[in-house]
Amino acid sequence: MADLLSIFASAVGPIVAIAGVGYVLATVKEIDPEPLNTAVVYVLAPALVFHSLATTNLEAATLVRVTVGIAVFTAVMWLIAELAGRAVGEREPALSGLVLVAIFCNSGNLGIPVSDFAFGEVGRQTAVLFLSVQSVLMYTVGVYVASRSSGSAGLEGVRRVFYIPLVYAVVAALGARALALVPPADTAAMETLQLVGDASIPLMLLILGIQLARSDTAAVSRAWPAMALKLGVAPVVGLGVVLGLDTVLGAGFQNPTVARVFVLETAMPAAVTPLILVIEFAGNTRSDGVLVSEYVSTCVFLTTVLAIPALTGLIALLQSGIVI
Repeated sequence: MADLLSIFASAVGPIVAIAGVGYVLATVKEIDPEPLNTAVVYVLAPALVFHSLATTNLEAATLVRVTVGIAVFTAVMWLIAELAGRAVGEREPALSGLVLVAIFCNSGNLGIPVSDFAFGEVGRQTAVLFLSVQSVLMYTVGVYVASRSSGSAGLEGVRRVFYIPLVYAVVAALGARALALVPPADTAAMETLQLVGDASIPLMLLILGIQLARSDTAAVSRAWPAMALKLGVAPVVGLGVVLGLDTVLGAGFQNPTVARVFVLETAMPAAVTPLILVIEFAGNTRSDGVLVSEYVSTCVFLTTVLAIPALTGLIALLQSGIVI
């Protein structure tokens, strides 16, 4: 029990505290999170991604294997969510909402800080890589899932991936590394990028708290499949991917800390971006009397709240080295 309390205080507690400030702030004042989110998406997160990937100590083979692992995890969770959703009687567009909630983790404004506090610099670098790859999948695979019952709108939506600076930050960072053009860490340019990128972490947490305060919990009774998939199935699948790659490739992720952070990232609660996609492509569509957007926002809220104790226990298990 003492170990769990220590882990909560050092790795999860700071996250809860900062997000709690955002939650309280949103309950006492009318705050629009969109400008803050825009600053993160277009300025702070790209700086964080570029600096982290450009200066990472992770080997190129590890970057490739993590990318492959994320793709496999997404595909497996998609299949499981489709089957589970149909088994409990969900129909479109709620089925698409369930799939989106299941396959995309909050690897940004929760995953990066938790991994950083729990596993240090390697944890942060791995989480940034996870976010980078997943962001591309969100605006390709995610847009397709959100709009598969909306005709050609999905194809138009996929084009948005080319307007996201984060994607170009990934390409620029990997290109600079490949060409040995990364400036020294102590130059003004890199120190500025680090400063801007570091600002994204607390702001992400504040945005998370604000978004939770604005969530509608009208569809609580229908959210249990999503909670089961996110809190129970996803980390098991993540562990299976790690062990599977280790079996197939022989060396797996090579770095045990990277493997542990990968599993931790897959256990994160539902991401907020799927809610944005559902609002855009499903509009005001209802499923059994409940707005699909309300259903997804409820899943995001509940999985985030319930993930706090679950993540504390998982971090203790991963840090012990018993599993990986």
